[in-house]
Amino acid sequence: MTTNFGHDGLSFRYRDDGSGLPVVFQHGLGGDLTVPCALFARPDGVRLISFDARYHGDTRPLGDPAKLSFDAFADDAVALLDHLKIDKAVIGGISMGAGLALNFAIRHPGRTLGVILSRPAWLDEPFPENVRVFPIIAQFIREFGAIVGLERFKKTDEYAKTLRESADSATALVGMFQHPRSEETVEKLERIPRDCPSTNREAWKAIEAPTLVMANKIDPIHPFFMGQVLASTIPNADFRELTPKSVNLGKHADDVTRWMTEFLQDRLKLAKV
Repeated sequence: MTTNFGHDGLSFRYRDDGSGLPVVFQHGLGGDLTVPCALFARPDGVRLISFDARYHGDTRPLGDPAKLSFDAFADDAVALLDHLKIDKAVIGGISMGAGLALNFAIRHPGRTLGVILSRPAWLDEPFPENVRVFPIIAQFIREFGAIVGLERFKKTDEYAKTLRESADSATALVGMFQHPRSEETVEKLERIPRDCPSTNREAWKAIEAPTLVMANKIDPIHPFFMGQVLASTIPNADFRELTPKSVNLGKHADDVTRWMTEFLQDRLKLAKV
């Protein structure tokens, strides 16, 4: 069941399922809370929480576009924990959500029980090569609208290259045009890629909370090496490889559930059933 809470003039849609260890698991750019909630099969003893980030899902109104940043996303997560009267939680996410989690762990260590970074798409610099396609998509949407923009985008070298490397990644790019709010929320595709969770790798080394990093190959938007870099820099981080979604989506989801559950059991003392 989903409901809403108010913060910063916005009504954020969120989901709060189960009881026990609180785990916030966030979606990526262009997604919504249904993605992480479907990907991670919550085990007993886990309270799974997710919300639609600003400019995403059914969180409304749009609010100030200048706040499309990882700092704001992390602060929105803090506001949700305050609303739920949760002092500390495991903070995780996929892609953009992984960036939120990294930012949260650095800026709010006292509220971080653990960190889960799945398929990260940023390191310590804004606008990395792997996310530069998103402003291109935004330009097509602005100039031609979502329907015609998609037709024209499919003729570009950027789309052809992505399709050759990963059919799943190409499908994700098409989804940016097909979302019902694609034209209304297009600014997120321009601003978010030009931000980054942290510009200081030394700050990663100060993360004391247990950390899990997951990445997969055959994924041009979420390079495998980024997961390796994060896992080798954050102290005592565990690294796990996922089956690529383009190889087997079901196995990818099974891997996410397996690695997250084992991490919560081994590092956060979640009871084994």
